[in-house]
Amino acid sequence: MADLPGGPVPFTLRQSPRARSLRVVIHPERGVVVTVPANRVGRTDGERRAVQFLGERERWVRRHLDRNARVRAELAARGGPRDGGQIRYLGELHRVAVRAAPAGARRSTIERLGDDLGDSLLIRRAPRERRTDAALLEAWLRERARSAIDRAVARHAAAMGVAPGRVTLRDPRSRWGSASRTGSLSLSWRLVLAPPEALETVVVHELAHLRIFGHGPRFWAFVAETRPDHATWRRWLHDHATELHGTLD
Repeated sequence: MADLPGGPVPFTLRQSPRARSLRVVIHPERGVVVTVPANRVGRTDGERRAVQFLGERERWVRRHLDRNARVRAELAARGGPRDGGQIRYLGELHRVAVRAAPAGARRSTIERLGDDLGDSLLIRRAPRERRTDAALLEAWLRERARSAIDRAVARHAAAMGVAPGRVTLRDPRSRWGSASRTGSLSLSWRLVLAPPEALETVVVHELAHLRIFGHGPRFWAFVAETRPDHATWRRWLHDHATELHGTLD
């Protein structure tokens, strides 16, 4: 806990052998996380330096904490993954409707519908379904994410002169994608909640790393050859990160 002039701020201290300096992030679930170099400071000294570090950045920290709280309140007001609630899919809000599946149905299904009142996701629950509505939606969304990401990789890899290996879907909290030097890609399934342009931007970003590691001018120029508007969609993901990570809560 950091006792700051504006009041106490809970935080998590993380010691990392790879960290060269102190760093603070506002995690969507864990709140304030301060990372200190593990090999340079002890636990007690790390906590002292973390409190001082937060004090120097108190206005920034509180601004982001307040923003996250507003987003959480907005998500709660939407209702989330339940009948009558709303969640984001492909960048747009969709109403969730839950109905019983026809008698004798062995599997639950989800269908995307649209009408004058807007887009909706219709869940038809099978009689013996044990999964929650949120779990059903996540499984359905992961399938759509798999298809969308595979299409984007296939569309851009050859044109960018790269040949990715395995492409896995995960649910990381601090990044939307990553690329290894062996050619493997890892991407967040939650990208399917964002506009297709944002998903494609992350795919292009990671494919570019198969040619150029690091984020120097040459890397960004290479990304811009395929997605000249990449900064717009990276900003969209940054601004909606808390929302996307909390969509199915």
